[in-house]
Amino acid sequence: MKTNPAVFEDYQIRRVYDEATETWFFSVVDVMQALIQQADFQTARKYWNKLKERLKAEGSQSVTNCHQLKMEAADGKKYLTDVANAETLLRLIQSVPSPKAEPIKLWLAKVGYERMQELSDPEQSLNRARETWQKQGRSEKWVQQRMTGQETRNKLTDYWKDHEITKSEEFAILTNIIHQEWTDVSVKEHKNLKGLKSQNLRDHMTEAELIFTALAELSTREIAASENATGMPENENAGRKGGGISKKARLELEEKTGKKVVSNENYLPAKKQKQIKGGTE
Repeated sequence: MKTNPAVFEDYQIRRVYDEATETWFFSVVDVMQALIQQADFQTARKYWNKLKERLKAEGSQSVTNCHQLKMEAADGKKYLTDVANAETLLRLIQSVPSPKAEPIKLWLAKVGYERMQELSDPEQSLNRARETWQKQGRSEKWVQQRMTGQETRNKLTDYWKDHEITKSEEFAILTNIIHQEWTDVSVKEHKNLKGLKSQNLRDHMTEAELIFTALAELSTREIAASENATGMPENENAGRKGGGISKKARLELEEKTGKKVVSNENYLPAKKQKQIKGGTE
């Protein structure tokens, strides 16, 4: 995991990037400190503890979705700290009466969480993504495939959420199973092949890679739904079957064309490409 603090107004928000799930996790108490505009960290921590107790008593899923990671404190030592992704934070923020609620939401959107934007305004998020990809030189055909693939992905993760898959680690494991099944490489290995670090793998896939990824995830969801797959073991099994369908199609195409589908191609800027080739990354 990669640590990279961010700043909201005069408040430093500690955050950690999980490369396996391509997700930012933010320190909840840091966000609360900014929300209630409290200069004293210990007062903010007490506020969060009381809020957490109240939400737990109310049966809030948001608190359940929080977990702990070690983060560096002001004294330079690392302590276990409550963290949450931006989707969970969005729900927690709604429990705090603060004039900073809306600014914090906008800030979270800017520092790296697209799913929250989709929740609040799906059309705006899609238009913004399309515009970004076009500026980066993607073809209209690629953009359309990327957006179609994202819709397929969202439907699969929605199915998982409704069938007892709740932890980010579980989403990462299932995603990796599907990916490894159809590509014969893990998500991490595929990113390494393309010279990627914190970048989103799908944003650097070729059109063929996007299509086969979508086929694997569509097949997984269809199989899971037909079997009413619930929990990790059953969804892992569905993932292997779904990924296997895409793998068969990939191997057949490779046999007919003589060209590998899994590619080291990416859309990194030219300067970044030179650094990678020169071994400075």
